[in-house]
Amino acid sequence: MDNNFCVSARGLTKKYSKFTLGALDIDIPMGFSTALIGANGAGKTTLIDILCGVIRRSEGEVTYFGSDKDIASPALRERIGYCASNAFFPQGFTAKDIAVSMELAYASFDRKKFAELCEKFEVDSEFTKKPRQMIKQSDGNRMRTCLAAVLARNTELLVLDEPGSSLDPLMRDRLCDRMRDYLDEGDGRKSIIFSTHNIADMENAADYAVFMDRGRLIESGFIEDLKEKYMIARGEAKDYEQAKPLLMSSSANRTVFDGLALAENAEKLAAMGVDSETPTLQQLSIGLLKYAEEQR
Repeated sequence: MDNNFCVSARGLTKKYSKFTLGALDIDIPMGFSTALIGANGAGKTTLIDILCGVIRRSEGEVTYFGSDKDIASPALRERIGYCASNAFFPQGFTAKDIAVSMELAYASFDRKKFAELCEKFEVDSEFTKKPRQMIKQSDGNRMRTCLAAVLARNTELLVLDEPGSSLDPLMRDRLCDRMRDYLDEGDGRKSIIFSTHNIADMENAADYAVFMDRGRLIESGFIEDLKEKYMIARGEAKDYEQAKPLLMSSSANRTVFDGLALAENAEKLAAMGVDSETPTLQQLSIGLLKYAEEQR
């Protein structure tokens, strides 16, 4: 297995009565931050839970760091940091309780670093005179505390399920900075996998993207490469019907239209009077997910 991937999966499948993930063949590059993007029900959390050993896969194989396949191995779990979309510590815990439990569970947990991160994320630290229980904190504060706990460990892979969902824009920006710091500290040997609905706010934290729809992989690649592969087309309503066959997904009103198209069709669209521009990650996401929906 190629050592340039932090995670590789072949034939990965999880079957439920009303939903099936996969079968997925997927490679997550090492040394980068990978965003899992898809609508609710796409299978992002299911994939994350399988990768972190929270649930069992039905079929297939997952390889970590090029050779390790046993997610139950304590040695492998030391190398992976996981943060769920909802706080996974008992609601009665304070930050001090979290620090004690993390020290028992993980050899690399750094209590001092945890306190520093709590301060940076503006939540109670274990040294607060009157630390609050998790249940008495806001959703955003609970998420920040959990993020501080996982970032206080010495890991090689962070797996974060919707880390920015309950954070305000400023705190999401700080989280993006911290994720970049994490990658820089690893000098190409640390990686991040995270799911997100806040695509615009989290774009600065992503290098690679995996797009999912109803348990299927519909596109993946380095974001800069994808922005070269696709384009946003904009034109006047009178040219819409002529351009529509070259658009993967689109929307129009009485005066203008826009849509996602392959960049290889730029010249053809230009000949119709249609302008093109490089998509943002959010525009790319909406266009690809709309296209997948229309292809069902």
